[in-house]
Amino acid sequence: MKGIRVLEPGLLTTVQDLGRWGHQQYGIPVAGAMDHLSLQIANLLVGNARDEACLEITLLGPKLMFEVDTVIAITGADLKPKLNGVAIDGWRGIPVERGSILEFGPIRSGCRGYLAVAGGFDLPVVMGSRSTYLRGKLGGFEGRALKKGDHLPFRRYDLDLNGFFPKWYFTQPQYPKKKEIRVVRGPQAEMFTDEGIKTFFNSEYEVTPASDRMGYRLKGPKIEHRDGSDIISDGIPFGGIQVPSDGMPIVLMADRQTTGGYAKIGTVISVDLPLIAQSKPGDIFRFIEVTVEEAQELYLEMERVLASLEKYQLKF
Repeated sequence: MKGIRVLEPGLLTTVQDLGRWGHQQYGIPVAGAMDHLSLQIANLLVGNARDEACLEITLLGPKLMFEVDTVIAITGADLKPKLNGVAIDGWRGIPVERGSILEFGPIRSGCRGYLAVAGGFDLPVVMGSRSTYLRGKLGGFEGRALKKGDHLPFRRYDLDLNGFFPKWYFTQPQYPKKKEIRVVRGPQAEMFTDEGIKTFFNSEYEVTPASDRMGYRLKGPKIEHRDGSDIISDGIPFGGIQVPSDGMPIVLMADRQTTGGYAKIGTVISVDLPLIAQSKPGDIFRFIEVTVEEAQELYLEMERVLASLEKYQLKF
């Protein structure tokens, strides 16, 4: 089948959707997009369902050749995309003719970009998802990051590029070096001293190079426990913030383990997870406490916006 030919793979390019839900009790991580908002908007811009699989591009983009006419959208980080050598905008639907070459320049802002194609990729569904779980070599394209020479077929390749395209688009967001990240208190917050809680909410923490799709390790002022960091292992949500014995927080992300044995001081709210996903080593976080009710209302507002875009999107 026709699709994309990988000429150069980039630093880390994987197939991701919204994740492999319903299998954590068997030790299967959710995986999926680190920046779920950017992935959903990319899909809506090309007429796909919000949970369709996209390419997640990390820091250094790939070079791709299209074997068929299609429509693409690139969201997330500003990766300076070029189509046949000409700069194109992100955050909008772009028609692409057969034989075109898409490549990317040095990253300007953010960390991860998302490339959606109309109709999505014709790849196997594994446990309800096309997401790549790298450590388990599961899903996506052969359970791994893309390599030179790979071929990713499309599920649809009969588009008429003389048709209509979405009139709406988004302004490329900027991802500042310093970010305020909202959290609710975690299930083991009582395991930290009052001073430890104060330190967590009144300090700046730097993203370290030991950060990846599994979690972001941070460094900064030590967070004090009352009597050790160990707990009986329990479930870990996306954005859960563990604090092991060294007092340095770890924000667990898309490829997080299903359970963990360190006390969790807080959980990043859903609408701020994309800010962490778009962060690089050297970026700075300051954590802001919000209530569960505030977090829920912010999530519902994000869902209302996405649902309104979905309602009015054009199908190709």
